[in-house]
Amino acid sequence: MSDKSYNVLFLCTGNSARSIMAEAILSTMGKGRFNVFSAGSTPNGQVNPFAIEKVKALGYSLDKLRSKSWDEYAEPGAPQMDFIITVCDNAAGEVCPIWPGQPTSAHWGFRDPAAVEGSDEEKRKAFDEVYRQIMTRAQVFANLPLTTLDKQAIHREMRAIGETPV
Repeated sequence: MSDKSYNVLFLCTGNSARSIMAEAILSTMGKGRFNVFSAGSTPNGQVNPFAIEKVKALGYSLDKLRSKSWDEYAEPGAPQMDFIITVCDNAAGEVCPIWPGQPTSAHWGFRDPAAVEGSDEEKRKAFDEVYRQIMTRAQVFANLPLTTLDKQAIHREMRAIGETPV
């Protein structure tokens, strides 16, 4: 088994819910195999409290959570990404910065649980559903034999993960 760890950046528009949960999920299930980050094109500056609940239940450090711009990861000295994954339709259609090293990218769309209106229970239910969907896709990704696949095969697999109904 390889000791290589991979840098993964999850992108969304506001970086308050989906990308935050994806960061925590893959980081936790990857057990050191992945250095995981999240960011947004227009971060809203706050992590959604329901996302915080989900991340806290994982045991992921809440100290790592903050809503931040993807510009941080396009600057000189930033970690070079191996993978960029967009998790919302807005970010998938936006013009992204040019990432150093030409990371493999894919889109894994999830509905926005932060956009759900209603009671806290209705909102919690939406977050539970999206969390489960992210968990399912992250598990498939984490189990890919990355050290034995070439870049094209990895790209095909990542795209297939995003196209698989969850």
